[in-house]
Amino acid sequence: MSIIGIEIPRLEEDQDISVEVKINGIKKQYNYRVEIFYWEECPFPTEDRVECIKNLVSSYDQRWDLAHIGLPTDEYIPITFRKKRE
Repeated sequence: MSIIGIEIPRLEEDQDISVEVKINGIKKQYNYRVEIFYWEECPFPTEDRVECIKNLVSSYDQRWDLAHIGLPTDEYIPITFRKKRE
């Protein structure tokens, strides 16, 4: 799948984003969710943040696929999920 960057006003917790595009005249809709995960709330605390991210993603709602892992800060990491097609 190709990627197009879209500006989203201010990153906040629990954003649901719906994008409708036309590709060769055919409308398609995609649904995304941006979640903020705080390191201190990692389900299995560890020094290895990659392991924390793996656990967060693998235990996330199975109706959503991982779309993008954002830039981490010392406090949190934003992760974007894309809703699976039905």
